[in-house]
Amino acid sequence: MKRPFEVNVMEYPFKDRWLPYRDGNIHYIDEGNGPTVLLLHGNPTWSYLYRNVIKELRGEFRLIAPDYPGFGMSKAPSGYGYTPQEHSEAISDFIRHLDLKDFIIVVQDWGGPIGLNYAIRNRDQLRGIVLMNTWAWPATLLPMKLFSLVMGGWPLGYWLQTRFNFFAKVIVPNGIHHAEIVTEDLRKAYTDPFPTPKSRIPTWVFPGQIRKARSWLTAIESGLPFISDLPAQIMWGTKDSAGFPLEVMAKWQSYLPMNETEILDDASHYVQEDRPDLVAASIRKIWTRTSGGKII
Repeated sequence: MKRPFEVNVMEYPFKDRWLPYRDGNIHYIDEGNGPTVLLLHGNPTWSYLYRNVIKELRGEFRLIAPDYPGFGMSKAPSGYGYTPQEHSEAISDFIRHLDLKDFIIVVQDWGGPIGLNYAIRNRDQLRGIVLMNTWAWPATLLPMKLFSLVMGGWPLGYWLQTRFNFFAKVIVPNGIHHAEIVTEDLRKAYTDPFPTPKSRIPTWVFPGQIRKARSWLTAIESGLPFISDLPAQIMWGTKDSAGFPLEVMAKWQSYLPMNETEILDDASHYVQEDRPDLVAASIRKIWTRTSGGKII
């Protein structure tokens, strides 16, 4: 397979892997050896989001980062609707195909509900979770509801995403607190996966699903008690204006009582960009807490 767009090889120096998925494919990277870590992205990001975490940890862990169909370098199959339910099904198939077991799952943004939909049904396969600025229940806060209505609505949201590539061009750089790391290479890495109006539809579907996937999100929330014993590292960027205040973090703390929490005053929504070093440290902490046979 050939990359559909170029990316700075110094920033993303990884071997591409491709898993056939129906008549499309899932692009992913699988770097390093050791305990397995699955890294799940949100909207409109892809495995590039975790590049610095992977570079730091690939001497200690096996790090697997897929791109959802229609995102990054993955090609969506025919008839794919880009809903979080479909992405979660694709990731579940991906996990089964790679026969992943006893792994740490890392989630942020839509990676939360996509990954936790698997987790609540397969608790025995998970060693622990690293969680950043995400949710897994129906939206109740007004800012998130308004965000869904505008960004995932018609015609304004549709026009912003499909014509202007708004999520990739504007929301991603504005969701990074450390402005000095927002280089032209970084901007291109997030805009190049969406070169045409049609290719940008997945970025429009996601925000609308905050409202439309209510029943699916309700089902995930009802299953969260099944993972209440899961060792968790919660990292929360406080500069996030996308509807993830500290009260959302507190809700996670109640659902995941085996948590250690770190509040980051120098990180926004894309914690992996602002503080990849601390994301890597949290993965190490999960391994340390669970590697001795007794969870600490």
